[in-house]
Amino acid sequence: MTHPEGAPRSHDSNDGNDGNDDHQVQPQAVRYPRPTVSLDEAEWVWRQLSVEALRPDGKPEIVRLAVIAGLTRATGARYGDLLRVRAEDLDLGPDDGAGRGRVGGVRAPGEGRVLVRHGKHRTLRRHRVPGEVVVVLRHWMVVRTELAAELQGSVPRALLLTVHHTHDNGTTVSSGLPITRQGLVLSWRRFVHRTNARYGATRPPLPTRFEQVRRAWTDAGMPDPGTSVHEAK
Repeated sequence: MTHPEGAPRSHDSNDGNDGNDDHQVQPQAVRYPRPTVSLDEAEWVWRQLSVEALRPDGKPEIVRLAVIAGLTRATGARYGDLLRVRAEDLDLGPDDGAGRGRVGGVRAPGEGRVLVRHGKHRTLRRHRVPGEVVVVLRHWMVVRTELAAELQGSVPRALLLTVHHTHDNGTTVSSGLPITRQGLVLSWRRFVHRTNARYGATRPPLPTRFEQVRRAWTDAGMPDPGTSVHEAK
């Protein structure tokens, strides 16, 4: 028998398989099928979004993307987890106005807290939010209120809202309503296409799937693991 690399394969009984290893299935580690960006690249994405979001002419969609990147970097949350975050799940500290939530815990100066319901079991955990993300979140809370101003009734509880009038199966959906997972996917892709076109060959292209960026942060252990919280029924 020939080894895959071309060298003869030994059937020495000392290997412990009596030459029958061809019939044994070796376990393989489960890996994400797409390449994860480097940590430096993921950090570049966060810096780019956070700077653009705080500019006077920053677009609401960029502010929302900065919130998504910042919360993902801080908590490791996936899209589905972020869609379950409500405005009252935030506590941005004593200096914020519209964004004040009811999340307890001792924090460092400038630091915030957020409750995230993780995974299909919606495991509730309280995470620390770094000061630089708190700044973006405070700005988003102002933008969020403006987006929902034209809606009849109360402002939606969801943290992440639509920023454009959209069409869903022929029906016009007003801005200021809770965004869907597909909306987050398309928003990230728009940012990627604009950024890749802007920088061209001067830097590596960004991936069209945000998960490839999220995993760079989680693999590096950057997100706060958080503490378990019992949610009152």
